Amino acid sequence: MKKVLSLAAVYGLSLISGVSAFAQDAAEVDAGNSTFHQILKEKFIEGGPEFMAVVLICLILGLAISIERIIYLNAATTNTKKLLTSIEEALSSGGVEAAKEVCRNTSGPVASIFYQGLERADEGIDMVEKSVIAYGGVQMGLLEKGLSWVSLFIALAPMLGFMGTVIGMIDAFDAIEAQNNISPAIVAGGIKVALLTTVFGLIVAIILQIFYNYIQSKVESIVNSMEDASISLIDVLYRHHLSK
Repeated sequence: MKKVLSLAAVYGLSLISGVSAFAQDAAEVDAGNSTFHQILKEKFIEGGPEFMAVVLICLILGLAISIERIIYLNAATTNTKKLLTSIEEALSSGGVEAAKEVCRNTSGPVASIFYQGLERADEGIDMVEKSVIAYGGVQMGLLEKGLSWVSLFIALAPMLGFMGTVIGMIDAFDAIEAQNNISPAIVAGGIKVALLTTVFGLIVAIILQIFYNYIQSKVESIVNSMEDASISLIDVLYRHHLSK
């Protein structure tokens, strides 16, 4: 029992020492004695290249997918009110073919959905509605493409960090067993690795989570715009049919 309590005390002291080391490093950065990149590099190496490299790969791949999605979604954003006005004017002046030409000359998922709906305009409003709903699902899938990978990296990074924590603790206990001693100097190395892998894994997850939530909000905004615009298109086509 005494040995267990002593080990817990050593672990607690080591945790405090690890936090103090981070605080001291931050103070050195403020004082100009070390650069942030130097400290980051040192901590990365101290955390163990095996797990830290995998965590870094999760960050790089997650950021690459997130940036690609943000660029795609920004390009997919369309001024639906302006597009609807142009289509309504084209329908009045040149009919369905003129409206389809407007859609062809406009980029974005909303214009693509409108084009698919106008393709079925001669088959009745019901067919237009079915076509818009079906193709809307296809466009939604394109908007959310790659997000499952970002979600995977968000879950994987802290899990790898915790795995590094477990391995670091196992190394610490192995050192205790080999030396038959529970002094802080023996177990500090393993516990430090455990702390560093956890911290870096959580940092990666936090960064990717911010990007993921932003992308999700962007997708929801575009989807809502698509749904509202689709309803408006059906109304425009209905009025166009009545005016014939």
